[in-house]
Amino acid sequence: MTFRDFLEVSFRNLWRIKLRAILTMAGVVIAIATFVAMLSFAAGNHRYFTTAYNEFGLLNQMSVFPKDKNANDSTEAAVLDNNAVRKIAAIPGVRLAYPYSSFDVKASVLDTTFTTTARTLPLDAVRTQLFSRVLGGASFSSEAAREAIVTHEFVKMSGAPSPDSLVGRTLVVSMKVASLDSAFAGLVGNPGQEMQQLFRSVRLDSVYHPVYQRRFMQRELDQRLRRFFDGLMTHQATVADTLTITGVAPEDLSYRMRTSPIVIPEATARRLAAGGLTVSENPADLLAAVRDGSLFDPSRAYDSRSFPRATLELDPLTNHKAVKDSVEAMGYRAFSFAEEFKAVQRFMVYYYLGLGIIGAIALVTASLGIINTLVMSITERRREIGILKSLGADERDIRALFLVESGAIGAIGSVTGIFIGWAGTRIVAAIIEAVMKREDMPVFDPFALPPWLVLLAFAFGVLVSVAAGLYPAARAARVDPVEALRSE
Repeated sequence: MTFRDFLEVSFRNLWRIKLRAILTMAGVVIAIATFVAMLSFAAGNHRYFTTAYNEFGLLNQMSVFPKDKNANDSTEAAVLDNNAVRKIAAIPGVRLAYPYSSFDVKASVLDTTFTTTARTLPLDAVRTQLFSRVLGGASFSSEAAREAIVTHEFVKMSGAPSPDSLVGRTLVVSMKVASLDSAFAGLVGNPGQEMQQLFRSVRLDSVYHPVYQRRFMQRELDQRLRRFFDGLMTHQATVADTLTITGVAPEDLSYRMRTSPIVIPEATARRLAAGGLTVSENPADLLAAVRDGSLFDPSRAYDSRSFPRATLELDPLTNHKAVKDSVEAMGYRAFSFAEEFKAVQRFMVYYYLGLGIIGAIALVTASLGIINTLVMSITERRREIGILKSLGADERDIRALFLVESGAIGAIGSVTGIFIGWAGTRIVAAIIEAVMKREDMPVFDPFALPPWLVLLAFAFGVLVSVAAGLYPAARAARVDPVEALRSE
């Protein structure tokens, strides 16, 4: 018998028992639909992570953080400031290094004033793959340009009718900076009143005792320092700069890599810092400026700022582990996105495997229905089997006939299950996307149906169905033609 003969006989028999065949195929359809839906969900999430890493060039990036202070460690933790960032940038394989520098500002645009945050970025960082995507290709004309790029969050806060209406508009940013004027005013106070209080506090009978002199000087020095830093921190001066908005970051990318509502060139931040002692309001940064002698030099005080993290842009062929080891040897923590991506890939393998096993269990359960249908078919077709054997069909032909029949059930059920599984994921995806939009969440398709999944589902359904037909086929092949014809 040819393969075509096997197909004709098989489909004719399935049509004869069509109700039973449909119910048997329904089990395969449900199992394959479940298998496809689950693996489609895994494939959708895998695609989302892979696209995000590649789209933003994260595989060539590394983040650097200061080490957490250990209570049992008496050594001083390394400070992540501009000087440290420059040293990290000199590590072989590091193409660019820049810190995360943000600060509170008051923004005025379109007759609206509100408080927000601004982030500084060097021009080279703006042109990287990451910020080229995040900022929608907007950039600064030069490193010292009085320009700014804003996000959709800024558009909402400003009340602008549309993002395009802000491009070319004037933006005034102002901020508080530590000022020597207020610091010295707090230190000096009212000279006449200060002198009177000073003389009243002196104990004339003890003025020649060294212990009293030392305590007196310590007390006065402590008071003056407290007043100096109080004036420095609580009576800060306001500095402002006028910028031009050159671009608005696209809204659909903002959720993947958030940035501050305002992005300005690093030189603009330095100009703002020149109006005081430092851009930062962190007392630790002021103490660092005092320690390295940069308190009275605004440009050096800006460099003495400490940062929560820095970003490294690496050459594509760089050994990430070597760079990470170098950064950690300098006393910092390093996080490699490439290593994280490998961990994500490993997790996705187990994710696929787990969901695939659940779908496989459903398909194995459906295969029991195939076995039951074919075993019942043997009893009903004993005469047909006996006639085929009397006409010259051997056991191999009978076995092949039942295997083709079980394979046909699996093929039809698999094709139908793939379609229903795909349709189900489209319905669920539409519901999920509607909920995401309503809740103002990032919208993405959590399902994917790559060609390999379609082929895998079809092959898996057919193979399991054929495997389920092995026992009925072997049993049919052992039917004695004489006994089968005599019983009829």
